[in-house]
Amino acid sequence: MRKFLAVSAALAVLVAGCRGTGPDASAASDGPIKIMVGGIDKVIYLPAKLTEQLGGFQAEGLNVQLLTEPSGATAENVLIAGDVQGVVGFYDHTIDLQTKGKCITSVVQLADVPGEVEIVAAGKASSIKAPADFKGRKMGVTSPGSSTDFLTQYLATKGGLTSADYTTVKAGAGQTFIAAIDNGGIDAGMTTDPTAAKLVSTGKGKVLLDMRTEQGAKQALGGLYPASSLYMDCAWVQSHPEQVQKLANAFVKTLRWIKGHSAEEIAAKMPADYAAGDPQLYAKAVHDSIGMFNGDGLMKEDGAKNVLEVLSQFSPNVKGKKDQVDLSKTYTTQFTAKVAG
Repeated sequence: MRKFLAVSAALAVLVAGCRGTGPDASAASDGPIKIMVGGIDKVIYLPAKLTEQLGGFQAEGLNVQLLTEPSGATAENVLIAGDVQGVVGFYDHTIDLQTKGKCITSVVQLADVPGEVEIVAAGKASSIKAPADFKGRKMGVTSPGSSTDFLTQYLATKGGLTSADYTTVKAGAGQTFIAAIDNGGIDAGMTTDPTAAKLVSTGKGKVLLDMRTEQGAKQALGGLYPASSLYMDCAWVQSHPEQVQKLANAFVKTLRWIKGHSAEEIAAKMPADYAAGDPQLYAKAVHDSIGMFNGDGLMKEDGAKNVLEVLSQFSPNVKGKKDQVDLSKTYTTQFTAKVAG
């Protein structure tokens, strides 16, 4: 019996040793890397699915499984629970979570601007022309406590209002947001492409504020507001540097690919069902939003400071704790800076 156990132990060690050899060993030993996307068909998170479509994960020897939740706030909860290793969502969650004692860091910053638009129902466009006109209105956000909620509060403040001056409505995204515009559930709301493109093309909505470009974001928010990112638990990043570097390689190469191709070429690489039966409209949605992606995956320090400034005013978790937040722990450029040209 002792001899059998000794042989079994030796075999286990041998198998473990073999498992640790080869270029993809570190990625393969832990199984698939699960990444939750806060709405995988949203153009603001397009680099995640596009990387998969281009074979970027496979080229790096990674086994990545992309999952989706409609809200970034929901996606972060899945990460905290340990059910996934990363989230493609808004950077501001890393700051918010730090005030709750969680260390979450952005390892690839996909965009320097939100990529969001404030859409007004066509019938209300003549009376809602600026954030000051939010007063007494029903304002749609993805969900309470989401990035769109904080940004809406910030815009209202610039218009001389507070969140008590309007009604916050959970409008979700995609069809639920469109339905809220259709049935009068909201007078205006913050959303992204392709939802924005669908509302504008059908005449159901008009763009009030456009934060899909650097110029538009600075006009609406007073500066850059880094948003779409790949963020992960700090402990996982520290214990899996090889996998994180490979993820950074894959994502940055996709960002570079985006900069070198047209909206039509990008749209053609995406799953056909993302176009919802209208490839031309989807290509337009991509065209209107691709300017948000930065091309290098690097965080801009001033942008991170601006996000903290906004959250310190409107996030219940960050209010009064601005000086306690260590921004250097909310993002890192150590991986994206190493991606070969």
